Amino acid sequence: MKETVRVAGGQGFWGDLLTAPVDQVRKGPIDYLMLDYLAEVTMSILQKQRARNSEAGYARDFISLMREILPDIAGKGIKVLSNAGGVNVQGCASAVADVARELGLDGKVKIGVVLGDDVLDKLDEWLASGVEINSMDTGESLASIRDKVQSANVYLGAAPLVEALGKGANVIVGGRLTDTGLTLAPLVHEFGWSFDDWNKISAGTIAGHIIECGAQSSGGNCQYDWQSIPDMANIGFPIVEASPDGTFIVTKHEGTGGRVNVQSIKEQLLYEMGDPHSYITPDVVADFASIHLSADGEDRVRVFGITGHPKTDFYKVSIAYSDGYKAVGTLVYSWPDALEKAQAADKILRQRLEKLGLKFDVILTEFVGVNATHGHLATSSPPYEGGVAGGRGGSLDSVHTIEYPEVQLRVGVRGHDKDAVTRFTKEIAPLILTGPPGVTGFAGGRPKVEEIMAYFPALIPKKLIETKVEIVEA
Repeated sequence: MKETVRVAGGQGFWGDLLTAPVDQVRKGPIDYLMLDYLAEVTMSILQKQRARNSEAGYARDFISLMREILPDIAGKGIKVLSNAGGVNVQGCASAVADVARELGLDGKVKIGVVLGDDVLDKLDEWLASGVEINSMDTGESLASIRDKVQSANVYLGAAPLVEALGKGANVIVGGRLTDTGLTLAPLVHEFGWSFDDWNKISAGTIAGHIIECGAQSSGGNCQYDWQSIPDMANIGFPIVEASPDGTFIVTKHEGTGGRVNVQSIKEQLLYEMGDPHSYITPDVVADFASIHLSADGEDRVRVFGITGHPKTDFYKVSIAYSDGYKAVGTLVYSWPDALEKAQAADKILRQRLEKLGLKFDVILTEFVGVNATHGHLATSSPPYEGGVAGGRGGSLDSVHTIEYPEVQLRVGVRGHDKDAVTRFTKEIAPLILTGPPGVTGFAGGRPKVEEIMAYFPALIPKKLIETKVEIVEA
């Protein structure tokens, strides 16, 4: 048994810093590289891509990354775990195998394929047999939106990943694998932890939670003393150095930017936090209130004392469904009277939409530079020295006397009538010549009509889900 296992976080989401996983592999020693590509809405995007092209449906950035680092992976004995497979896990694995052969790595790359999270084709069978699938947010039945569903994926835990590692995989791809499971699995595999050793499984889960968002735990998006965080252009992503007893160190490679300290770890621990005593995953109910943190040198934080509780009998399933259309248009108004111009343009636009008889579920206006970040709070008290004229009125009327150099008018609509949303996109540009003066910022053309994907989280009994692990050799 190893005394220490190093698991490096390389991606916090699909679209994260492309150089980060390369740096993790090349700038210092690691044993595992975990890559988290998926968010709730990502699955529906990938499902739509695959509907248009049967060979699509996975994170193609992952294939480009593998082309760059597979020689390092094979040469250094590093293993990669990812959920880059999206809704086409086997297609993703096949593409990785093709890249390995192109690079002359035949026989050196063994790809673990984790299947079983995609349950879209089982929904009707479950509903017909009386399985209750209700929204965790509203309580409504899946039946009410079944005809609109685009994707349905169960959050799988670490067990199939451990199985893939046990079969010798050095690159693992799956679909909706939990962020935390990507880190927990190597620790279970290496240390031989039992899946009912709740304290250790909780510790591995919390280790995964700390590094799942990439540099958010190593100085990125850090509120505390952010101005002093060094060399953010070369920020180092986090690494967990785990021990068999469930304690671990969070650090980063030497010579990289950013900062790992108790405060940065605390901020990440609060991410997606509900009840701190009951952070529920497929593997364990982790107790975040049991976490102890202490500094362990420069850019090193020791995490210890973690406890956990038995896992539940349910998987969470992420269901995405079509819920209408939206479009957002913007114009920028310049000094003088920038805010007053933007307000007038908004009023004119709304009058024209009403005259056309266009109906929307929501029309939302923001004045960027005034209230887009803090909403009504921005005008309920002075936002900065010099203040808002009129004191605490809470109305944009109270800020008229501030001479804003420029204000962006941003108007969005959403509704189920696509024609109405489309017509809205044609009413923004005319404001340039038929509205208040001093307008710019329309070089991008008409706003784009986008389909809205709504989120329907639910619970599924674990006994209904079967996972499968396949091995593909390059």
